[in-house]
Amino acid sequence: MSTYKAPLADMRFVLFDVLGAEAQFQRLGYTDATRDVLDAVLEEGARFNETVLAPLNAIGDQIGCSHDKATGAVTTPPGFKQAYTQFVEGGWSGLTAEIKFGGQGLPHAAGVPLKEMIDAANLAWGNFPLLSHGATEALLHHGEEWQQEVFLKPLVEGRWTGTMCLTEPHCGTDLGLLKTKAEPQADGSYSISGTKIFITAGEHDLTDNIIHLVLARLPDAPAGSKGISLFIVPKIKVARDGSIGEANAVRCGSLEHKMGIHGSATCVMNFDGAQGYLIGQPHKGLMAMFTMMNTARLAVGLQGLGLSDRALQNALRYSRDRLQMRALSGAKFPELPADPIIVHPDVRRMLLTCKALVEGGRVMGYDAALQVDIAHASGDEKERADADALIGFMTPIVKACLTEWGVECTYHALQCFGGHGYIAEHGMEQLARDARITTLYEGTTGIQALDLLGRKVMQLQGAGLRVMLEKIERFCADNEGNAAVAEFIGPLRAKAGEWQQLTMAVGKRAAANPDEVGAAAYDYLMYSGYVSLAYWWARSVAASEASSQSARFKTGKRETARFYFARLLPRSQAHAITIGASVETLTGLDAEAFDV
Repeated sequence: MSTYKAPLADMRFVLFDVLGAEAQFQRLGYTDATRDVLDAVLEEGARFNETVLAPLNAIGDQIGCSHDKATGAVTTPPGFKQAYTQFVEGGWSGLTAEIKFGGQGLPHAAGVPLKEMIDAANLAWGNFPLLSHGATEALLHHGEEWQQEVFLKPLVEGRWTGTMCLTEPHCGTDLGLLKTKAEPQADGSYSISGTKIFITAGEHDLTDNIIHLVLARLPDAPAGSKGISLFIVPKIKVARDGSIGEANAVRCGSLEHKMGIHGSATCVMNFDGAQGYLIGQPHKGLMAMFTMMNTARLAVGLQGLGLSDRALQNALRYSRDRLQMRALSGAKFPELPADPIIVHPDVRRMLLTCKALVEGGRVMGYDAALQVDIAHASGDEKERADADALIGFMTPIVKACLTEWGVECTYHALQCFGGHGYIAEHGMEQLARDARITTLYEGTTGIQALDLLGRKVMQLQGAGLRVMLEKIERFCADNEGNAAVAEFIGPLRAKAGEWQQLTMAVGKRAAANPDEVGAAAYDYLMYSGYVSLAYWWARSVAASEASSQSARFKTGKRETARFYFARLLPRSQAHAITIGASVETLTGLDAEAFDV
């Protein structure tokens, strides 16, 4: 069975030494977010995840959720409900929510380490409260005052959970094709009818009520995505005054049988004239839903990070204990019958790859969350605008790269176990199976790539990219004479310049043929991820050398950064070459000729 220990030392390093989060929080007006408070959150979060959630991970995978076809009820795996009760009683559900709605009012970035711990400890369980945060954000930014008063407080408190109901059997990414209908009623509510699939936590036994946020079409809706509206549809009817009514006409038709995350209820939801309330303006539902979706995309990126870290922890433990052969250069542990496999270069390659992607990815993911706080609370208009542009630019990178690297790291970690990694009792194959979904839901890697290059770069004229390049140049200029990072400054500057040139080249080709965007998007996304990580590794080394961390810690950061720049950053060159390849290399083969 795999185990989990929250990496508190590195989490603290990222928050306080690299990002300067405590000073940032105070500057932004989060006066309660002191070091003492944040340390307490980390310590208690670690205790809850290590002792309550982590032991349930294998149980959830083995037993899964069950569905009663007669009633539509879904029962979660043993222990899940009790764990959720402890989660709510501990106040974790409202950690970063506004105080006026029952939250604790801490900054968004203060909740990110807890999110990473949950994902590493028990990803499937973590999906139940996951979308409640997204639903809260959608209602906070787009809901009417009465909707916020009635629905936000129980969501923040964790008494209710939320869902995001987009996908239908015939449409996933192309939401303009959706068919779910919303008919206006005399009392101002709407009758919602249709079927939604792949609904995470659509039905469960953890709470008394579930608040579905549902995309549907009004009778006068224009065709396509411009005719979509968003509705609140509770499992149990809720009146405008907050009073609870009878069961709504919404029911779980079945559970999906999945490759992984067996403990997470992935539901087919049938709405049969269910009572709902319009959120925001008619036909503007996609805008409100994207508020929820962007929050969820950053959260899914953290899922990839959490799984990678747990996989690395277990692979490292095994590699130190497993004896097999001697080092090629001679016995390293002559007192033992064989050397631990960690002495072998190829095992070290896999472990260091995971370490570099996990620790670098942690800084990248945590900074994205900090930018959310800056965009929300900074008193400087330009700083808010820059942070908002950077969030938009980095969201598809964080989501796609941390999850793609999550798949890579869980497979590397499994490989370290050899054949034992393929055996269920070690828990490594579960991590690999669970990781696979993270590249798919909340928008596949291909969709993130199109969002990054097509929208964030081309349509928005690279506003977020400019902010990122300015950050890189500022760091390089500030560290010109810093011997600790001198070896990284030149390569980082060169990559930043190449990034800019590649972007301009793609833009020029796309002006002649829009298909060039789709052809280059994936490689542009991954290139952007590797260069971004180079920046964060250089900053990590600078921060560690300037900190009071131990010599061993500093050596770990410096040597891992060297490994990253020497062995992982060169991957960006392959992506750069592929970005320059003509779209004809993808379109030259007729669809009918694929099977010839």
